Amino acid sequence: MYKIAAVVLCLLLWLPCARAQKQADARLQPKVIVRIYTTPEDAPRLRNYSYQTTHPDSLEASKEVKDLIYKMQQDAYLLTSADSLYLRNDTLHVRLYIGERFEYASLRNGNLSEGILIESGFREKFYRNVPFKPAEYVKLQQRILDYAERSGYPFASVWLDTITIKDNKIEAALMVEKAFVVTYDSVQVVGGSKTKPKFLMRYLQLYPGQPYNQEQIEATQRMLTQLPYIKVTRPPQVRFARDKARVYYFLEDRQSNQIDGVIGFLPDPTRSGNKLLVTGEANLNLRNLRGTGKSIGLQWRRVNKGSVILNGEYLHPNLFGTPFELGTRFNLLKQDSSFITVQPRLQLGYYTLKYGKFSVYGEWRNSRILGDASTQSLRNLDLADARTTTYGFNYLWNNLDDFYFPRRGRLVELELTAGTKTLLRNADLEKSFYDTLDMRTMQMSLGLRAENFFRLSKNSALLARIEGNALLNDQVFLNDMYRLGGLTSIRGFDDYFFYASSYAIGTIEYRLFTAADSYVLLFYDQAYYRSDLEKSEASGWPSGLGGGISFSTGAGIFQLVYSVGRSEQQPLSLKYSKVHFGITSKF
Repeated sequence: MYKIAAVVLCLLLWLPCARAQKQADARLQPKVIVRIYTTPEDAPRLRNYSYQTTHPDSLEASKEVKDLIYKMQQDAYLLTSADSLYLRNDTLHVRLYIGERFEYASLRNGNLSEGILIESGFREKFYRNVPFKPAEYVKLQQRILDYAERSGYPFASVWLDTITIKDNKIEAALMVEKAFVVTYDSVQVVGGSKTKPKFLMRYLQLYPGQPYNQEQIEATQRMLTQLPYIKVTRPPQVRFARDKARVYYFLEDRQSNQIDGVIGFLPDPTRSGNKLLVTGEANLNLRNLRGTGKSIGLQWRRVNKGSVILNGEYLHPNLFGTPFELGTRFNLLKQDSSFITVQPRLQLGYYTLKYGKFSVYGEWRNSRILGDASTQSLRNLDLADARTTTYGFNYLWNNLDDFYFPRRGRLVELELTAGTKTLLRNADLEKSFYDTLDMRTMQMSLGLRAENFFRLSKNSALLARIEGNALLNDQVFLNDMYRLGGLTSIRGFDDYFFYASSYAIGTIEYRLFTAADSYVLLFYDQAYYRSDLEKSEASGWPSGLGGGISFSTGAGIFQLVYSVGRSEQQPLSLKYSKVHFGITSKF
């Protein structure tokens, strides 16, 4: 014990001494001073530039002189140079020659077409009696070459012709040589992916005979990351043969076909004795059928006693050989013994190279009161039979670096719908029920979802997400509303715990990756919702927090999430905590 105390005491006494010695060594370390000499004519020009005069060694001092010369050359002092440079004792002596600034007398258009002039922004009047700055000229060259590469001329070159220099004034003509036009030949898939080149060509819009576009090739890399069933192993390669370009994509198939189930255990409010209610979910997703990009999905969920959800979806890309995607959806919700809603949708989508995916759709929603709820709806005026026809617009922009396990990037989705809602008379209700109701009304909805993944380190990422929807109608019923709560919205609550005519949910989630497809997470959800029911308007600020784990096993991906929630109806207590776990099998 005494020996340990003595060691600790020595360490405490040694640390301040070590810091003091380090500071003393720093003060004693030799410095190199930069001293620059110029002619009287160059001295005023040098005063316009700042540079560090003291450096730890001669190498850093020499680098400072080189940086100063480069900076002055970029400012049109093209003849700037160090005529002599020598080190004596602790001083680096530099004799600097600067000279006069070079200017454009004129820069004429040699043979640039009108399209190049517009895209590059070149105008002769901008290059008269202005400083000749090499960096700006390089940028002009690059804009011209970029336009040529987008127009099918990847081997174009740009140069200055008929150059004359008089009294430091440059006069020249700007010339471009396009060489020959290059068109696409074909798209090839290299690797173990079963994806067919024909589908890939139409999805990426690289058609044979179309002019080669380097910018388009770069944009296709982002489009490929949006496909859940393939993995890009390396950037694409382009091989030129005469005037043809063949594009090679290096792809491997991902295990994206999915069969999974999740079981949840929740307190059952209808039974005493702390009994549990078992909920469940089953999913079937088949993607990239036969390498054509087609996909089909089915989902079944039992969210609480007597409530069932059934969803179906089919996507058919390259409709009739075009870049358009046809999609159909079917949604069915049976809410215990209150109502049932059937909601099919027909959608037409289009992928763009730069701006994401645009979709338009028509949706037909039919909601009916079940027999047991008829008298209740008459008393509370919160349910009604209705048929709603809406037409909508959806925009999706996605540059996440991975479809399943993103660590960097953004996702934005915007949706707007408008249509008419028609109330249907229910024979079980008295005619007076409809006397104060408008049988036909206009209905609109707005939706937004935005996600941003920040990569914090090599193995961690932070997700910031906000999503919300608003239903705009003067007559809102319970079976019209959005349903919140559960693992996919506000965690820490039962599925469909809240009914809302408008809501917003903000999420902060930290993910620590233990492998490429495994991570530990901590999250916090904060929501606001509003219910505009005529007889029971309500609003609230529910929140949820918790953590979980997701990791790969031989049988699939195992997931476990534990969460607790707080709201006006539910206190923050472990008694109301929620546990969801399941295994996702992919093949």
